[in-house]
Amino acid sequence: MASKGLYLLLLFTCTIVHAQVKDSFVLIPKGEYIIGKKGFLRNPRRKVKLEAFHIAIYETTNRQFYAFIKATDYKTDAEKRHDALIFVPGLDEFQWKEDSTAYWRYPNGISRGGIEDKMDHPVTSISYADIQAYCKWAGVRLPTLEEWEVACRAGTRTDFFFGSDDNLIGKYANIWHGRDHLQADSSDGYMYTSPVGSFAPNPLGLYDMYGNVFEFCSGKVDANEKSTLAHARGGSWWCSSHACHFFTSYDIGRVNIHASFSNQGFRVAK
Repeated sequence: MASKGLYLLLLFTCTIVHAQVKDSFVLIPKGEYIIGKKGFLRNPRRKVKLEAFHIAIYETTNRQFYAFIKATDYKTDAEKRHDALIFVPGLDEFQWKEDSTAYWRYPNGISRGGIEDKMDHPVTSISYADIQAYCKWAGVRLPTLEEWEVACRAGTRTDFFFGSDDNLIGKYANIWHGRDHLQADSSDGYMYTSPVGSFAPNPLGLYDMYGNVFEFCSGKVDANEKSTLAHARGGSWWCSSHACHFFTSYDIGRVNIHASFSNQGFRVAK
């Protein structure tokens, strides 16, 4: 009986520690930083000044988003609009399938199962608007485009925080390794998302800065952009060297603020 009680106590303690780790942040000091890429019009090489900020070590998980839903009974855009876009092997490059049953609980549609055994995977099939609601509830915010890049680069100026050879990406990111998307690719252990922190971190100890899911950021690339446009960075599990090569430190994606994809997620800052 005593040993059973000790086991439960240890289990409870480990659960608390696990939760604390998943909520950890890294401090990025105030300073001047070099971001962008020379000759890249959407994000040219330049110097930026930033105030100190904290950024989450991990992408926001299904477990964390569930706590928000449970506390607020919030309904996501995908639940209201029934227009989430998912991927299934066999689709042509850059082709996605609309699934009216897909939303954060069933990110690839009800027929492909839910998140019951994926609570430590990043939450997906949510929109930029949904994320704003989560951040308000949680008392956090999205990193700006510049903050995200500074955190991702960790002081480097190469295309990737590990250098310039994208053949090394598999050590650091959950991406698509197939030449196309006609056949399923689980060569790195995952076809869709992976649990946060499954791959090696960047020099600052931040995980999944590349791959796994696109991470929404606040801010604009162009001052004249429409307010219905949002940006995301870092690439996703769908991205490959042959298509959507966005798992870099400099590239910037864009999407409508109400669009929901099964490869879109976020990490928070404060």
